[in-house]
Amino acid sequence: MAGVSKTGFATQAIHAGYDPKAHDGALCPPLHLSSTFVFDTAEAGAEIFAGERPGYFYSRISNPTLDLLEKRMALLEGGEAAVATASGMGAIAGVLWSFLKPGDEVIVDKTLYGCTFAFMRHGLARFGVKITHVDLTNADNLSGHISPATKIVYFETPANPNMRLIDIAAVSAIARDQGARTVVDNTYATPVLTQPIILGADIVVHSATKYLGGHGDLVGGIAVGSARDMAEVRLVGIKDMTGAIMAPFNAMLVMRGLKTLKLRMAEHCRSAMVIAAMLEAHPAVAAVYYPGLASFGQRDLALRQMGGFGGMIAFELHGGHAAGVALMNRLNLIHRAVSLGDAESLIQHPASMTHSTYSREERAEYGISDGLVRLSVGLEEVEDIIADLTQALEGAGTEAPGASSVAERVADQDRVFALGAG
Repeated sequence: MAGVSKTGFATQAIHAGYDPKAHDGALCPPLHLSSTFVFDTAEAGAEIFAGERPGYFYSRISNPTLDLLEKRMALLEGGEAAVATASGMGAIAGVLWSFLKPGDEVIVDKTLYGCTFAFMRHGLARFGVKITHVDLTNADNLSGHISPATKIVYFETPANPNMRLIDIAAVSAIARDQGARTVVDNTYATPVLTQPIILGADIVVHSATKYLGGHGDLVGGIAVGSARDMAEVRLVGIKDMTGAIMAPFNAMLVMRGLKTLKLRMAEHCRSAMVIAAMLEAHPAVAAVYYPGLASFGQRDLALRQMGGFGGMIAFELHGGHAAGVALMNRLNLIHRAVSLGDAESLIQHPASMTHSTYSREERAEYGISDGLVRLSVGLEEVEDIIADLTQALEGAGTEAPGASSVAERVADQDRVFALGAG
């Protein structure tokens, strides 16, 4: 669609890169299920293989359906190019395998998604890559650890599962000065709320399974960055090293999700703000970690860096692990399940589920307590989510927050969302 790059986020997510007139008027882009593509001549095939002319030759390298998704994601994230992968871990592994060799170092924050942690600590480390954990919530800590051997600085923000925030601009500037790439997992925030490349990061990765897809019916990943870096990821990390390509059908589902992403994120954010306020006021809850709360230690950074506070909440109960298990087992509407970003509200216990790849000592060191509970706030009516949480917490002396307190927090969330990256 001509001129779409000058339009707003939602318009780009719906229209970018596709003209129905070029496809017999079809409103929705066609699904290309072909594994291979035919060449007009041997010379044409050779030129396409050599990258001397545009075209497709094999879906492990490129496919028209994936190509459209990649163009849209690059535009939405402020990058030059993107690569769609079979899963979020496919995107992470494809990126890291592309730019690392034995003897190199990766500096990572102290909190990572469990499978990312395992891939680095128990995967890359076996092949001679040094993994160094640094508390990146203070960017100055990076200056004391980065060295010529550091090739990648990697972090999530907000971090899974404890909601730590990292100052993307500050960390990226330090890494760039030392010649290292900054890679940011933007799954929790999505480009609606945060655009790390605009803030200075080199590469963004996503589990497209989560908010980008939004409906719990696909598994996929995305990497976004410069055209040069993404060519390396496509031809080395994905084509040769992992083979972790996204299926065209899944690409179609992600594009369907992108059409409503901005609307869905606004609703996730609004409901999460109300629920976080309710949980913070509940006597059974020891702590709530949500960037929109005044009590959140990094709220100023959230206001600077995010266009909304997101749909993820972490909290601790006074009764610890046992109380968390009891809470989850009493819920009726909210589903006990891993993953996040779906229309359905999902709750899980990181220590025994998504972050079980950490040892207990590692979890303690990296800020993932045994009693931590992670809630992905869905798109159900917020009153129904609160009612389910309240009945699950009954017996602990519940007292709902005042209506004015909740209203003020919701208004604040709406203001931030309206002014932010979305």
